Amino acid sequence: MSESIESGEGRVLAAMDDAGLVYRVIRYGRVSNLAEAAEARGVEVCDVVKTIVVRRADDDYVFVLVPGDRTISWPKLRSLLGVSRLSMPDADRAFAATGFVRGTITPFGSSTAWPVIADDRILGREISLGAGSHGVAVAVGADAAVAALGATVADVTDPE
Repeated sequence: MSESIESGEGRVLAAMDDAGLVYRVIRYGRVSNLAEAAEARGVEVCDVVKTIVVRRADDDYVFVLVPGDRTISWPKLRSLLGVSRLSMPDADRAFAATGFVRGTITPFGSSTAWPVIADDRILGREISLGAGSHGVAVAVGADAAVAALGATVADVTDPE
């Protein structure tokens, strides 16, 4: 088994291929913050889309796609999901829920196809998502990615 498949990249690219998405792979070295990630990927910070795993209940998660210059609005997300409490899982639980280590998580190729919520600000743009391995991302049209994921689109973020 190749290193990229073991690390998750192979699963991500296969899932994107299966969805019929047009994308390009961006490889870069390690980065220490979002601004460095945007520069390394050749995009604006707002186009680096973070995939956040959010726990609704025991063994019940959602993926939230958040523009790089924004953060989850917990009140908005709770209202959308109709719940009074949400939390972020620790690294081990996030891995168990997705099959990806933190910093590489993406809905594409996840070990479980959790529901996806996309902040409405990502639409109409080319975005950059993690690709299952550190130092690897994919650039893809947000509208096509959101459609392929069957994502719910809503205003779920606030400025950082």
